[in-house]
Amino acid sequence: MSQEKLSALLAIIVPAVLQQLMEKRSIGSKEAADVLYNSSLYEMLENEESKLWHLSAETLYSLLEQELNCGVIQYPEEL
Repeated sequence: MSQEKLSALLAIIVPAVLQQLMEKRSIGSKEAADVLYNSSLYEMLENEESKLWHLSAETLYSLLEQELNCGVIQYPEEL
């Protein structure tokens, strides 16, 4: 997949994950963006080879919660 296509997918996925983060953690958009963009999950999401862009926003949010709560992420085996 080209970087252009990946960027287009991220433009759809990221706002949905940010919305969940704001709602479930009762935080503002700036704080939510800081949390997501500084996470290991986001670093992996930007890597096309990780195939994380296949996952739903809900699944990505649950992976982010794992990272925030436990410091590690257990990625689904189906990737």
